[in-house]
Amino acid sequence: MTIREISEILAANILCGEGQIDTEVHSACGSDMMSDVLAYVKDQSILLTGLVNPQVVRTALMMDMKCICFVRGKTPDEKTLQIAEENDLVVMSTKERMYSACGKLYCKGLVGGAE
Repeated sequence: MTIREISEILAANILCGEGQIDTEVHSACGSDMMSDVLAYVKDQSILLTGLVNPQVVRTALMMDMKCICFVRGKTPDEKTLQIAEENDLVVMSTKERMYSACGKLYCKGLVGGAE
């Protein structure tokens, strides 16, 4: 599945990284706790979160993720978007809640890893 397809499934707005939206992704995770992402996430390509701060981008970069999708209509500030843009990270925002966003992606075949 591509990031473009994910944005369509979630009716998400691309906030930065438009040049990478045709990147293939194979797994995802949803969490508002970056410590859990660092401790338990392996080989996920997209992070779904409601936490909006620069630390989310830094965590995604440390974990070699390709995309962050902010749920519940949240949008990060310009500094956060700038860090993502400088590192070729796609950032999007959807009005979906975390549970429904993860469920929709899972139903379309995007796994949570280690399956």
